[in-house]
Amino acid sequence: MAWGGPGFVLAIIAMSTMGWVVTTWIRAKHGYSLDGEWGGTVGKTGMADERKVELLTAENQKLVGQVSRLEERIAVLERIATDPAERTAREIDSLRDR
Repeated sequence: MAWGGPGFVLAIIAMSTMGWVVTTWIRAKHGYSLDGEWGGTVGKTGMADERKVELLTAENQKLVGQVSRLEERIAVLERIATDPAERTAREIDSLRDR
């Protein structure tokens, strides 16, 4: 095989590719994070991560509900603060009767 021929260049490329494949396989087998397409890292996901996502989704829905209720209460308070005094007094009394 000639040192400057195309066979030598292809052999170097093949060895480099095989080295990369073996290294990636070993890293994946032992749970290390892998290099992603755009330079980031890709880690193993497990059941614990999926459970965390489910819990965070449930908490997010709960907090969205609380925020909407608080927005309604703030709207009532703003309306009471900007309405004339007589109407506000009647509305406050009706709220007390509940």
